[in-house]
Amino acid sequence: MKTRSSDYKLLSGLFFRLLPYQVLLIVISAVNGVVDSLYASNVIGKTGMSAIGLFGPMNHFLYAMSIMFVSGSQILYGRYLARDRQKIHGLFSVNVLISTGLALLTSLLLVLGVVTGATRILIDQEPDLGMLNDYILGQAIGIPALVLGQQLFAFLSLENQTKRTMTASIVCFAANAVLDHVCIVSLGMGTFGLGLSSSFANWIFLAVMAVWYIRGKSEWKFSLRAARWEDAPAIMRLGYPGALSRFVEMFRCLIVNFLVIQYVGSVGLSAFAASNSLLAVVWAVPFGMMAVARMLFSISIGEEDRRSLVDTMHIAMTKGMGIMAVIVAGLILLAEPLTQLYYRDASDPVYMMTVMGFRILPLCMLPAMWSLIYASYAQTTEKKPINVILPVVDGMVGVVLFSFLLIPSMQMNGLYIANVLNGVLCFVVILIAAWISLKRFPRNLEDLLAIPQDIGVAEDERIDITVRSVDEVMTISRQVIEYCEEKGIDKKRAFFSGLCMEEIAGNIVTHGFSKDSKKHSVDIRVIHKGDEIILRLRDNCKAFDPATREKVMEADDMGRNVGIRLVYRIAKDVSYQNLLGLNVLTIRM
Repeated sequence: MKTRSSDYKLLSGLFFRLLPYQVLLIVISAVNGVVDSLYASNVIGKTGMSAIGLFGPMNHFLYAMSIMFVSGSQILYGRYLARDRQKIHGLFSVNVLISTGLALLTSLLLVLGVVTGATRILIDQEPDLGMLNDYILGQAIGIPALVLGQQLFAFLSLENQTKRTMTASIVCFAANAVLDHVCIVSLGMGTFGLGLSSSFANWIFLAVMAVWYIRGKSEWKFSLRAARWEDAPAIMRLGYPGALSRFVEMFRCLIVNFLVIQYVGSVGLSAFAASNSLLAVVWAVPFGMMAVARMLFSISIGEEDRRSLVDTMHIAMTKGMGIMAVIVAGLILLAEPLTQLYYRDASDPVYMMTVMGFRILPLCMLPAMWSLIYASYAQTTEKKPINVILPVVDGMVGVVLFSFLLIPSMQMNGLYIANVLNGVLCFVVILIAAWISLKRFPRNLEDLLAIPQDIGVAEDERIDITVRSVDEVMTISRQVIEYCEEKGIDKKRAFFSGLCMEEIAGNIVTHGFSKDSKKHSVDIRVIHKGDEIILRLRDNCKAFDPATREKVMEADDMGRNVGIRLVYRIAKDVSYQNLLGLNVLTIRM
């Protein structure tokens, strides 16, 4: 456990530092949905809620499109950040161009669908059809802002601009709430006003973040000339597994909506839309964990760090799962009070249908955690065919299969239980995939991941050392030298490797630890790969690039900071990155 604990604690701290901001993006969107549904149910009526439910498949499509660009770009970002940072400018530019272009096309197609009457395929009765068409027209105005805003949010998060993303999210929520009241209550614009208020809020959300780029303060610059069009296929290839689940959910919604209308009626759609709108806020937590895990997985792949892949999964599946268990228990206990936010008449069939939704649907979140986090891992490592099979099973096959079996006899409860059984089915699929890959039943978490052999090095080809004080620095050189000699490295390189580690670690402890009152540690990893020794130091101190100091010292006092200058003289290569707030220095000997 000691071998893993050094990097594990840094990763755990980073995971839960990034998590609130990733959750916030999803929460704001979900809370806006809750506000919209409250106005729909309490001001417009059950028909307004039906319009939101019928638009559900399109919401899944929009999220799928956004997440494809976000996840594909994040994976490439992690690889470029560890190897070639300059390519990120082109990656950012092409992301903005293709995501905006497809969003504009989607808006146009939705408007054409309303004008040509194609929306009758969803429902062909009034007043539901009219309200749905009005809602679509209101939503179409804000789709480009929604998609592009999510891209900027992702890149700003990677730049550690968390205050700006938080500000944008809060302003978006406040604007949506105010505009909902103005458009629906004051102006009586019905479902068109409901969609329009969301659209205006999306444009405000985008504007707050775009200011950072317009003023030229961002690290990554937009440029038509710099756009790396060769990255576009890679973004889609890497991103589509993450979007596939949401894309097929669009078809799942269409099928489930048909089954509910056939066996329960539109009242069932109203109940499902009510429970889903509030649970969408809670789903922000596991989806946020998935987003953070994907970022950490992508960086681990870029660094060829097998241990961090396992540690990231372990953090999500232990600490993350514990958080979700508490949340799920709270939702079940509060089922009736939550229902009363939407419907007050306990004698109305929609009331008890919604109560049961809050009692049963939360249970699917726990097995779904495995599916979500594992899917992000499979996507990042490009594990085929599981990175295609799992999203399809999770997004459509499981729920549709169990819904066909259960809704006719159990009605809405059958749909709720189908979602829970879907999560169990996905976990079984993960087990089977690992079993096939290993050719034996997986016995632990590392087995379950079945990490490809070409990623990183085996356990016996590296050592991990944790440094928390100056006293521990003194033992580093000896440990590194002994390890290098065990691996057959010549004495000269072994000695210089130990010296480099001691000098840099000592510099971090002496100067980095004293900058603030937080607890710090230095995670040191020594890797033997081929005939090369790779030394990596990772710490959570303030950002510091030793190359900058080394260049300054060239023209400064030659007697100062001899250690840093020495490292740059004797190492084959020294590279520094600030990865999501962690300093990472890699030295090749």
